[in-house]
This record gives sequence, C-alpha cells and structure tokens, in this order.
Amino acid sequence: MPIIFKNLTSDQLQARLAPMGVTPRMARQIQVAVIRHGTLPETKPGLSVRLLEQVRQATVIPHLALLSKVVSPQDGFAKYLFSGDGPDVFEAVSIPLLHRPNDTKCIVCVSCQVGCALGCVFCATGRMGFRRNLAAWEIVDQVAKIRADSPHPVRGVVFMGMGEPMLNYDAVIQAARILSEPCGLAIAGKAITISTVGIIPGIRRFTAGGHSYRLVVSLTSADPSLRRTLMPVEQAHPLVDLMPALREYHAATGRRVTLAWTMLAGINTRAQDVRQLADLTQGLPIKLDLIDVNDPTGRFHPPSPEELAAFRDVLRATLKAPVARRYSGGQDISAACGMLAGKMSAGRYSVQTSLTAF
Repeated sequence: MPIIFKNLTSDQLQARLAPMGVTPRMARQIQVAVIRHGTLPETKPGLSVRLLEQVRQATVIPHLALLSKVVSPQDGFAKYLFSGDGPDVFEAVSIPLLHRPNDTKCIVCVSCQVGCALGCVFCATGRMGFRRNLAAWEIVDQVAKIRADSPHPVRGVVFMGMGEPMLNYDAVIQAARILSEPCGLAIAGKAITISTVGIIPGIRRFTAGGHSYRLVVSLTSADPSLRRTLMPVEQAHPLVDLMPALREYHAATGRRVTLAWTMLAGINTRAQDVRQLADLTQGLPIKLDLIDVNDPTGRFHPPSPEELAAFRDVLRATLKAPVARRYSGGQDISAACGMLAGKMSAGRYSVQTSLTAF
C-alpha cells in the first residue's frame, strides 16, 4: 500500500520511510514541502535526488478538487466547495479577522464528515443525513487549499463545518496534529477548536488525550425535554450524563467549558432558560457563546434586538459567567453556522462562481 501524504504526522512519516534511510530531519523537510506546497521538490539540500525518487515511488499526494468558491460581498467570508475521495461534496469556509489594524488574518472552518447523522432540527447539514467520514488528509487539505488561495495568513481552524467531530474522532485528532506541528501548517494548538453536540465517549477521549486544542460543546438548551426536540443527541447522550463528563474535562484541564447556544426566538431565550442553565452548570466555570440561528426554511428565527437584550440582561444577572455573542457571517452565501450543505439542483450540487483549482 502506498504511503498517503497529509494523513501522517512527520514522526509517522519518518517511521514509514525509515527503511529508505529517511531521518527525522529529512521527514520534516518532506512534510513541509508536501503540506505547504502540495508536491515533493525536485531537489532539496540534504536530500539526494535518488532518495527523493524513492520517496516519490512509495507515496501518493492526494488533492481535493475545488469545485467552487463564493465570496460574500457583505463581510468577506468565502465558501469553498470541494470533492475528495468519492463523489460527495463538502464545504469549508474562510473567516476573515480584520478588526485589528496591521494584523489581518483568517481562520478556516472545516468539515469532518459529508452530512451528519445527528439531525439537529435547525441545521442544514443535519437535514442531509450522514454520507461518510472524511479522511485526515481531506481535512488537512481544506486548510492547505484555502491557505494557498487566501490573501490573509491562516491563524486558526475550527471544526464547526459539516459533521460531528467526535464521531470521526481519530481522523479529526490526526488532522489537528498535522495542522499544528511546526512542519505542517504550524497553527497553534490553542487556535484549533473542536466542536461537539455532546458525544460523551468522544469528550472523555479528548480529556484523556490531554490535547491543547479548544473544546466547544453545543448545548442550546438546559431543559432535557426541549433539547430532545431540537437536538436528538439528547436521547443517546443526555444532559444528566453529559455534565459529569464536562466537569471531568474542567478538572483535568483547569479550563472553562465553552458552551455554544444557538438562539431560537421564543424558544430558548426566556428567563426560565437562563435559570435552567444556571442550575445545570452550578459550580462549573463556563463561557457561553451566543449564536444566531440561520434557518433558510423559515421555521426558526434569531431573537429580535429587544428579545436579545432582555435575554442578555437575565444572563448577566443570573449566570455569573462570561457571555459572548459570536458573529455568524456569510449568511448571504449560505456560509454561516448551520447552513453548510452544498447547493442542490435537480439532485446535483450546483457549482457557483467556478474557478481554476490551485
């Protein structure tokens, strides 16, 4: 079996190539060339032409196919449509961070699955159903391709695109390792965020792994009955079991637990929702990220300014924890939180603003 680049860390790559005489230093040189530039060099100081040819014969460098790119004229978010090892397509989003003069950068929101099996009722990806897991190289290459195309340096990655990261745990963690190693894309571990709707075995594996990556748990409701209607994961991984896992995570890491709350007007932005959240998290240091729902079906709506203000007032008075409102950009190009599902037309994905693959 050929060695697949972008699926291995440099240490793993060196172990596979050691019979050819590849040292750890050589493996790092090769990894830099492939991850950052997409190809093996013809020549490289410290690497003989003969050795490079041996490596070339024993390896494969896979590439995602770029099918489309759409840029929002409103906020500069860019949505990329890719295909990889199969016919199904998936999306990633480049998120510009331009609020600091002379420090322009972007983060990349990646997908880890095609579709999603968890069926959150306010999420377009959840309405697709599950198609397949992405391989580590397919995750890594989303970032590499966007990095090559972006006018801004990539300084962070969020696993908040299509799919549930904890249901593709091994590939997600492997991709995060490759993205963060100095000879990969050198993205700081603390700038990589892995999000989950609350898959308890995955959270416990993550805690045991001692990773530097950030964890975000999508909660949306502290009422088990309401959460079950919005997020079917509550049936398999209920709050009564989830909270001990989060307390274990805090005890092991000392970090606040970041909870994401998708705001649904008239549903989970009431005073009683805040009281239930305060009771659920009592004694657990948390941070709450508020996110407007994005639902093109029209079933759910974000709160009005008045409803949001009242909700935040109760949060401040009751929760005694940091609360941030997360900007959900790219709504005009269906790139915002909960909107990634490709563009369907007569049973096929329609390609917008096609461009030459890089």
